[in-house]
This record gives sequence, structure tokens and C-alpha cells, in this order.
Amino acid sequence: MAPSRHAEEGGQLQLMDADRVEDEEECFESIDKLISQGINAGDVKKLQDAGIYTCNGLMMHTKKNLTGIKGLSEAKVDKICEAAEKLLSDPLSCFCILNFHATSYNQGFMTGTDLLLKRKSVVRITTGSQALDELLGGGIETLCITEAFGEFRSGKTQLAHTLCVSTQLPIHMHGGNGKVAYIDTEGTFRPERIVPIAERFGMDANAVLDNIIYARAYTYEHQYNLLLGLAAKMAEEPFRLLIVDSVIALFRVDFSGRGELAERQQKLAQMLSRLTKIAEEFNVAVYITNQVIADPGGGMFITDPKKPAGGHVLAHAATIRLMLRKGKGEQRVCKIFDAPNLPEGEAISFCFDSPCLLLVLMITLLSQLDKI
Repeated sequence: MAPSRHAEEGGQLQLMDADRVEDEEECFESIDKLISQGINAGDVKKLQDAGIYTCNGLMMHTKKNLTGIKGLSEAKVDKICEAAEKLLSDPLSCFCILNFHATSYNQGFMTGTDLLLKRKSVVRITTGSQALDELLGGGIETLCITEAFGEFRSGKTQLAHTLCVSTQLPIHMHGGNGKVAYIDTEGTFRPERIVPIAERFGMDANAVLDNIIYARAYTYEHQYNLLLGLAAKMAEEPFRLLIVDSVIALFRVDFSGRGELAERQQKLAQMLSRLTKIAEEFNVAVYITNQVIADPGGGMFITDPKKPAGGHVLAHAATIRLMLRKGKGEQRVCKIFDAPNLPEGEAISFCFDSPCLLLVLMITLLSQLDKI
């Protein structure tokens, strides 16, 4: 079903397309459906307590992890996995995202054609900057992790604030038509900053803030536990964006010295794996910010001897890596540092001030009027 034209109330855009939200309500198989396959309700509750709320998410866990859940024996785990795979392999199962139906779920191979069809479910969320959207091929993608790194005041958190608003625009206005989850590890989220951004997009600021859920994390363990609890909310409500600002800050505090480096990287890898699974399980965009560290070994001929923190673990986990730096005045420069489908080395200037956002909104509205 084609998305309906957005309605206006009091001269402001209506948040999220209701028809589209209804179409997405059953995009994955709830873990509760295992009860109909003969799984004990108590065992299902244990899975939910461990942060597993969908059958799709269940199949992303190893049996070793599942047997680590208190009260689940190896025999129970085998039975649960068999029941989940049966549900997901059912041709009548609604394994779909955004009205695009993929082939029946399996853990084996699929054709390139089927994968291309599945990739059509990817939503690209506008960044609020036309230049940056063009650089990213349309905006921030769902089903993957986008990392933005740079030194302080390079625009990482401001981009996160803008995405909190643009994600709630309807799909046909280059939004995500969904809610936003924001995990703040540095205490830099400011709801009062959301208000002027929402007004520039012609949206009701109070409604925008109501569609953002926020949590302040203080330790890396707290950060991981927040991700476990987030699955319950995403299984019930239409979320389209998860922001972690920043992903590395608490790990740099809670682990110190080379003696704890191996353990830190292992814990970081587990958290990044969880973020990847959330992105693919619920078709959400994951936007993470990262800090930079000095690179004394960069050489005397390197003009900017800084590199992103997190090492190779973070480098391999992020699908798209953006390097941000300060430009002239309020401008910021973004460079595609790494991406599987975007050219490397292209840099472009963008800004988050009022004229830029207003210009993007005007262009978007005019393009929609041309289609009417």
C-alpha cells in the first residue's frame, strides 16, 4: 500500500504515517508464539528476561549463550530453537519489513535476486543537510551501523540531535516514520536543542520529544543492559533509529592500561555485535559516535595525526564510517572513511544552522508538490 499524504494540524506536520505503522506491526515473529509450538510459558519468560523478544532475535544467539540463561538446559534450548525455526520457515509467516516480503526465513543461502529484494526494505533517513545526504546516497541507512568519529565540536552530537527529528518524518519526506532511542554516555543530549530543530522541520516539538526515549548510561555494563531492555520496546513500538553517543567513552573509563585492553576489546565486540543484531532484527538505523586518539606513530608528514578509538574491533563492526572535522565558521567537513557501497575519499562541507535546515525542508516540500 502506498503511503498516504501527510496531514497537517495547526500548520505542523503530522508525526509518522499511521497506515505505514499498522503495516509494520507484524514485521517479525514474537517470541510469545513459541507457546503455540509447545514451549513452556515459563521458558519464554526466561528468554524475555534475557532480552530476547522475537524469534528472529533468538536465531541470532548461539546455543552456548542460550544455555547460559538460568533454567534453560541444552535439551530445552534445542527444542526452543527447533520451534523458532519452524515458525520462521512457515510460508505464512510474516517475515517482512516495510511491506517488502522476503523469502521464507532460513539460515542458509539465498539468491542475489532475493537479497536485492530484501535490500529494498532499507530506509534512508535524511541528515538535514542536502550535501551530506548526497554523499551518503540518501541518508543514514537502516539495517547497519553508521559511525561518526572526530574530535570535540566536530558536529557528531549535533547530527545525532538532527536525526532524532528527521527520523520521525514520513517515508516520502525522506524520514524514517518511526521513534528514536537515545543512549547517552557523555551527558550531552539536550532536549531544548530538539525544539528549534523540530520547528525548522515544521513539526510539533512536544510530539517529537514524546517519540524519543532517552537513557543515561554510567558504566559499560549499564550500557549493555540498556540494549537488552531496548529489545522489548522495539518489539512493541515502531522504532527506526538507535543512537549511542558515544559508544567508546565508558570503555575508556572502566578499563585502563594495556593489561585490561584485551578484556575491553572483547566486551566492546560483544556490545557492537548486539547493536548489529538490533539493526537487522528490527530494521533500525544505528548511529554511533566515536572519539579520536592521538597517533604518535603517524609520522611527521601526517598533517592530522589522530585516529578513531576502538581499534580494529570497532573498525570491522561499523558498516559506514564518517570522519567529521571543523571547517570555516559553522561549517563541518564530512569524509567517507569506509563504506561497502560508497566511494572513499570524497569530502564535502555541510552545516547544521537554520538556513541549511530550512533550505532542505523547502526543497523537500517543493519536490512533493511537483508529484501531486
